[in-house]
Amino acid sequence: MGANKKNGKKIGIMTGGGDAPGLNGILEASCKTLHGLGYEVLGIEDGFEGIFEGRFRPILPKDILYVHSQAGTFLGTSNRCGTAGRESEFLEKYSSLGLSGLIAAGGDGTFAGLKPFEKTIPMIGVPKTIDNDLPGTEVTFGYDTACSVVARSVDALRATAYAHKRVIIVETMGRTAGWIALGGGLASYSDVILIPERPFDREKLVEFIRHKHHQGQRGFMVVVSEGAHARGEDIRVAFQVPGSPESKRLGGIAEVMARWIEKEVGWESRHVVLGHLQRSEHPTTTDRFLTLAMGVEVARMVDENAWGQAVVYRQGQVKRAPVCELMTGARLVDHEHRWIKLANALGIFI
Repeated sequence: MGANKKNGKKIGIMTGGGDAPGLNGILEASCKTLHGLGYEVLGIEDGFEGIFEGRFRPILPKDILYVHSQAGTFLGTSNRCGTAGRESEFLEKYSSLGLSGLIAAGGDGTFAGLKPFEKTIPMIGVPKTIDNDLPGTEVTFGYDTACSVVARSVDALRATAYAHKRVIIVETMGRTAGWIALGGGLASYSDVILIPERPFDREKLVEFIRHKHHQGQRGFMVVVSEGAHARGEDIRVAFQVPGSPESKRLGGIAEVMARWIEKEVGWESRHVVLGHLQRSEHPTTTDRFLTLAMGVEVARMVDENAWGQAVVYRQGQVKRAPVCELMTGARLVDHEHRWIKLANALGIFI
């Protein structure tokens, strides 16, 4: 390998924000391809924290062998640290690493933190979030796995709901975008899907549930995003993390809804919060194929000096796009989206 070094070129790679199934697939596919092309790879630990605190390590071929099947990220990640107010410090410490460029796999927080450096740091972006809400790409890796967790959970809990004649409300992740609840709720044929983009009408929802109850339906399943809310009401904030780019942590709507439905309808109700189970599963085959293709393409982009771009999924293919397209705000569920229409056709309340 020594004779094949790309003139000593060293590429940095980091994973930022919340973990997502498939991050290790990106690392294995990109690093294997980069090693094969003769590059050295420096792994930055725990996202931005690794740069600020000088925590990094060379990634050798043996380090990434078969990690693609594992959840999480072997480099670690963090959503508690941004670059705002520390731009000069960040640039100075990044420059001291002697990198030819940076590969960053992250979500909206990661790319917001990198935006001040898009013209000074050669970078390639890899959109990552289980929420599936990043602009510029039609799907993000980790989303399929998260939806699979939701669908399997609803399928399993439906058996309990029908056994005990109960309503069960399943709370999913999704602060401003309801993709996980929508995808998982559709795949499991949930009775109700509530997402942030479509504030629900309390009276109509109660009427819908009562109708099902009076028809003699034994069990009833509701899938609700953590950021969903009724019309005219605020989202529920569980707690705050000072200093985090997204300090408000949402949660609690499923428990509140369970008590409310039981009071209004007289139908015994329970709630389940899936939480980090949606992140912790091994990636599905779909997510493995996606990260494999993206990781190889990222390495090719490095070799072609295609900096300032991102690897995205569009029209059934892995493609390249300007990295700035990942920095334009959340991609929300459109009210006319075809999945909304599918839910309507199935008689799902949404």
